[in-house]
Order: sequence, then C-alpha cells, then structure tokens
Amino acid sequence: MNKAEARHRFAEMVTRPEDRLELDRAALLIAAEEYPYLEIERYLAQLDRMADELRRLQPAQSDPLIRLLAINDYLFTRLGFRGNAEDYYDARNSFLNDVLDRRTGIPITLSVVYIELARRIGLPVSGVGMPGHFLVRYREGGREVIIDPYHAGRVLSVERCQEMFEGMYGGTVDFQPGFLNDITRKQMLRRMLHNLKGIYARVPDHHKALSVIERLLILNPGDVSEIRDRGLICCALGRFSQALADLEYYLRRVPQCEDADEIREKLTELRRRQARLN
Repeated sequence: MNKAEARHRFAEMVTRPEDRLELDRAALLIAAEEYPYLEIERYLAQLDRMADELRRLQPAQSDPLIRLLAINDYLFTRLGFRGNAEDYYDARNSFLNDVLDRRTGIPITLSVVYIELARRIGLPVSGVGMPGHFLVRYREGGREVIIDPYHAGRVLSVERCQEMFEGMYGGTVDFQPGFLNDITRKQMLRRMLHNLKGIYARVPDHHKALSVIERLLILNPGDVSEIRDRGLICCALGRFSQALADLEYYLRRVPQCEDADEIREKLTELRRRQARLN
C-alpha cells in the first residue's frame, strides 16, 4: 500500500472504539508509511503462528503465573527477543515488522509483541505507561503481575518499579503510584509515535517528523503542543503559511505558555519572510 492508503487505514483504525482497535494492525500501519510495500497480513499471521507454537509448548498447568513464565521462556529464551541497548534510538526499534524480523526492540514495541501473544492465548495483559520505561501487566480476579519485556520478561514489584524510575530520573521527578496505571491502546500508539518523533528530531529528519506529528494529530486533533511542533517543522521546511496558522493558533489557545516569547519571535520572523515573498 502507498503512504496515503496507510494513513487512511491508520485513521480509520484509531477512530474505532477502544475494544475494536487492533493494536497489532495499528502498529504495523505506523510502519507502513516507512515501508510502503509492507505485507501487514504476513506479520499478523506470524504472530498467529507464534501463539500456536506457544500453546503447544505451554505446560498443562493453568496457573496464570506459570503461563506468563512460559511466554517469557518462549519469547526471550527460545526465540531470543531482546532489548536493543546497543542502538536504542534506531528507528527500526519502533516498527513492529522490524522488531519481529530482528527480534530486538525498545520497551514499548516488545510490550506490543508480549500483549498480542498473551491476547492470542487468552491472557489479559495490558500496557503500563510508566514514564521512561514501558511495562505490561497481567490482571485478573484480583491478581496482578507487572512484567518488563525489555529485560527478558522479568517480574517486578511496585517497589522495584519505583527504584527503576528513581534511577532513571535521578530524583528530579517524584514517583507517583499513577505512573503504574494501565493505559489504553490509543495511548500506546501515541507513545510509539512520540518515540519516533524524538528519533527523527535527533537526526534531524523534518519530513519524517512531520509525518509522525500528523498521525499524532489524528489520534488527538486538539493537541496544541503537536500543532505548535507542526508549525515549527513547517517553518523549517519553508511551508510558511501553515507555520503561521499553527503558531498563531497555539498562542491563541495558550497565551500564557512558557515559550510564548519564543513563539512570538518566530511569528515575527515568519511575517517578515512572507512580506519579502510577496
């Protein structure tokens, strides 16, 4: 499919109610803009085959913890999926097809693989949006288990999650219990896109960053920070009319924002440029 079709299918998918949103397909539709000839059905079938094999390998034991540990053994020992600590900011870590092909990824994409395998074998596992390090949680009948797919599926206590968080942020941000709340599939997709946006900003690749922002705005059309960022990238790309519209809108919506002076300066510069062009 071409980029326009991938974008259209992504928009259709993420406007569905949460219980009808297919996380695996939506993640592959994100990748389809990078890989126009991506065979989405082939990767979905690969996940199906993995789940079938996992069912055959699982012990007869019905205890959920035993079944979760069997997922760990299958994914991280037998298949060798792992976190890509050597090249964390490689964009391929954010594309589900690449993660399945290379068996390496970042916390959120490995979590998507884990969640989708668990779903296929009947285990309710959801995403946990802890800042700085994505996790998953099994929760059923008053029992819950937090799992870290980036580190070979290790099981974590709340206390260990707090230690991880404090280690990442060095005491600059206070840990809050809400950081371990489950998040929706749409929130997971937003976080995947934010990761890609950050990667493309580091390069920088303005065209790809703009593509990501456009999809973030499909997920949340009223996100003023994304509208601001779209304006700034359009400015860098020479799309001055769009940049003016976006930055003016941003200031109207949040006139007391911390970066108001910077945005006003940028608007003054844009108006001068437009005047010269006219």
